[in-house]
Amino acid sequence: MWLRIRIVVLLLILAFVALNTYFDRVYSTDWNMPLRVAVYPINGDGSEESERFLTRLTNDDFRAIESFFESEAQDYGLTMERPIHMVLGPRIRELPPVLAPNANVLGAAWWSLRARYWAWRVAEPPDGFGTDIQLFVLYHDPKRSPALPHSVGLRKGLFGIVNVFADARMMGSNDVVIAHELLHTLGASDKYDPTTGLPLYPAGYAEPDREPLHPQEYAELMGGRIPISENRAETPASLNDVLIGPETAAEIGWAEE
Repeated sequence: MWLRIRIVVLLLILAFVALNTYFDRVYSTDWNMPLRVAVYPINGDGSEESERFLTRLTNDDFRAIESFFESEAQDYGLTMERPIHMVLGPRIRELPPVLAPNANVLGAAWWSLRARYWAWRVAEPPDGFGTDIQLFVLYHDPKRSPALPHSVGLRKGLFGIVNVFADARMMGSNDVVIAHELLHTLGASDKYDPTTGLPLYPAGYAEPDREPLHPQEYAELMGGRIPISENRAETPASLNDVLIGPETAAEIGWAEE
């Protein structure tokens, strides 16, 4: 008897999670209203430089991301003003769970559950701001951490864990990383080779019909980099060097598939 009750309870929980995930997916890409994105800053390396950088962050530091999505959305016929609305949330003092680099499918699934619970536990909505998507942005002193841990954006739970640099000179490239992971939460897929990091042709190219094909002028956001030649690509300095391609636009509900 008790075993049956426990099975029923488990099935109800799973059904609730599945329905919640489904409605999150539908709501986040119907574009009837602006999506509200809360950015939670975290001192990712515990350094004094990162701490100083965080004290200077304001909402204005994320306006370039809002403007980028507004401009790109208009190119796909979405006339909504500011489809992405970003607000700086309160500081988070606790680091998120770490995904092991060699994690298998089961390990990644367990990490995802832990990360979703962590996000639910530590994040408080900014004052007067209901949240659709949560981005936990970990800032690192580039002198201490010249290479950053991998960032992730999860559609299940609508949140991202993003690693960027605590350096004003890198704010533009930080914006590219944040925007990339934000689109992962909306269902956009990576469009680069995970081994080489090179954008995949044609979906990972901003201008796949350009003649000659190389060098490209822009990066496709989910391709990540600007293809300079068949075997070389450069990191965009800011979102001014980035476009959203038609396949990505279809994945997030801006265009027909």
